[in-house]
Amino acid sequence: MKQKSRKPKPIILAVEDDAQSLGMIGDELSGRYGRDYEVVSLRSCIDGRKTLEELTRDGRRVALVLAGHQEDPESAVQLLSSAKGLHPDVRRGLLIPWGAWGEESTAKTIVDAMTFGQIDYYVLRPWREHDEFFHRTVTAFLHDWAQSDPMGEARVFIVAERESRRTYELRNFLARLRIEHIVYEPKSTNGRALLAELGLELHAGPVAKTHDGTVLIDPTDGQLAGACGLKTGLDSDERFGIVVIGSGPAGLAAAVYGSSEGLTTLVVEREVVGGQAGSSSRIRNYLGFARGISGSELAAQAYQQAWVFGTKFLITQGATAIERDGDDFVVMLSGGQRVTTGAVVLATGVSYRRLGIPALEDLVGAGVFYGAASSEARALAGRHAFMVGGGNSAGQAAVHLAAHAATVTILIRSNSLAASMSSYLIKEIGAAPNIEVRFTTQVVEGGGDDRLQHLVLKDLITGDEEKVGADALFILIGAEPFTDWLPDEIECDPWGYVLTGADVQQGARAASGHPLSYETSMLGVFAAGDVRHSSVKRVASAVGEGSAAIRSVHERIAGGL
Repeated sequence: MKQKSRKPKPIILAVEDDAQSLGMIGDELSGRYGRDYEVVSLRSCIDGRKTLEELTRDGRRVALVLAGHQEDPESAVQLLSSAKGLHPDVRRGLLIPWGAWGEESTAKTIVDAMTFGQIDYYVLRPWREHDEFFHRTVTAFLHDWAQSDPMGEARVFIVAERESRRTYELRNFLARLRIEHIVYEPKSTNGRALLAELGLELHAGPVAKTHDGTVLIDPTDGQLAGACGLKTGLDSDERFGIVVIGSGPAGLAAAVYGSSEGLTTLVVEREVVGGQAGSSSRIRNYLGFARGISGSELAAQAYQQAWVFGTKFLITQGATAIERDGDDFVVMLSGGQRVTTGAVVLATGVSYRRLGIPALEDLVGAGVFYGAASSEARALAGRHAFMVGGGNSAGQAAVHLAAHAATVTILIRSNSLAASMSSYLIKEIGAAPNIEVRFTTQVVEGGGDDRLQHLVLKDLITGDEEKVGADALFILIGAEPFTDWLPDEIECDPWGYVLTGADVQQGARAASGHPLSYETSMLGVFAAGDVRHSSVKRVASAVGEGSAAIRSVHERIAGGL
C-alpha cells in the first residue's frame, strides 16, 4: 500500500535576532528547500517558543529548528532544548557566525549544550548566496529527520499496539537498520484501513507489510529482515577466506579491510549491523566526524563500504560453534547452516548491563550516559553528577568528574566499596571534598522535560525513596562478553574476554605455536574490539584493531597453519 500524504509540509523554523542574518538564512532555506518544506523565520526566541507550541497544537511536523542570538546565545540554546519536548524527532542547530569557532566561550556553549541533549550541533550562518557549507549541515539534519519521520512514505508499515514491548523491539530493529517505517495503532483509521486491505481482523501480534507487498503476521526479526531484502541465510555452500563474527566497529573494519584486500569475506551478526555502537544516539569524539554521527549511520556507511568491496552479510544469525576441518574452520550458525572458512575474526563485542528504567533509557545522550565520562566532563562545571557503580572504572570516572563538576555522588547497592574497588581509589574518593558515596542505594526512577533533571533514589534498607535534582547520570555496572559458546581451545581471561598474542598462556603457545598479534590460542582464529582482553573500549580503537587483525590474518595465511 503506497501511502500518499496530504498533510501540510513539514516546518523548518529559523530564529535569529539579527535582521540581516535572518533574511539571508530565510532566503537560503526557502530557495533550496521551499518545495518540500515550509520555512518560518522569526527574530525572537520567545516568539519561536510560542510558534513551536502552536505547531504542536495544530499537529504540524517540525523537521528542523535553527536558532541563534548574538547577544544572548543561552536563550537560543533554551529554545532548541524546548523544541525536543514539543517535537521529539526534530533536529536542532545552534547558529553561530563565521570565526566564532575560534572562541573558547562559543566552544564551551556548544559542548555543554550537546552533552545535555539541548542541541544536536552548531550551524555556521550563511555569509553569501548558495553557501554550500551551510547547506551541507542543513541537508544532513534533514536526512536524519527523514529517517524518523518518513512523511507518509515508508518501506515497512506495521499495525500494532504502539506501547507493547514487541512493537518497541520491531521499531528499534528497523531504526537501527535505517529502514523507514510507520506504525499504526490497530484501532486507528489508517490501522483499520490497512488491515481491511489485507483482509485481516484485529490481530494479537504485529502485522507488517513491506513496500513490495509482502505481508507478515507477528514476524520474527529474521523474517522482517528477509522481507526487506537483507540476507539471513546462505543460498549455497561456499568457502570464505575469512568469517567475521560480529558487526560492531571492529567487525565492520575487519570486513572492509579483508574484502578490499582480496579475501572473500562473510560477516555473521546475531542482531543488527553496528553492534553496541550502533545503538548510540550520537558519537561525538570519533575522528573526522566534527558534527558527530549516530551509531546507526556510522554502521550503515561502514556496511555499504564493505558491501561494495564484496563482503556478504548474514544478520539475525548467531555463531554457535567453531571447529577445525583440516586446514580450514567450520562455523556453525544458529539457523543450522555450516560455513567453511580459512580464518575467523571474533568481533562479538560486549553487552553492557543497563538499568532498564524506561524514563532514563529515553534520556540516554541527554544527561544519561553508559560508560566512562571522559568526553562529557568539561560540560559538568558547576553541575551535579551521579555515578552508578562500585568498581574501579566507576571510581576512576568519579575522580575525573570531580575535577569539573560541583558534586559527584556515587551510588552503590552494597554497604562498602572495599569488595569491588582498589584501596588507592577508595582513599582518593574519601579525600575529594565534592565526592559523596551513598551506600545501599538504588536508582529506581528519573526524568526531565527534555534532559535529565531528577532521579528517584531508594534506600534498600529502609525502603524510603527520595527525589533529588540531577544534571547527569553515568552508569558503569559492568559488561559481559559473548564468549561462552567458544571452544575450550580458545583461552579467555576469568571474565570471559578473549586472550590474544602475548597474553595467551605459555602452555598454549608451546602446544600450538606462537600466536600472532590479535590471534587467539586457536591459531587461525583472531579477536578484535571489545571482546578482546585488555582492549580499549572506544570506537576508534575497535576500528583500528579490526583492520590490524586482517594484517595478522594475511601473515597466518602466508605462513600456513
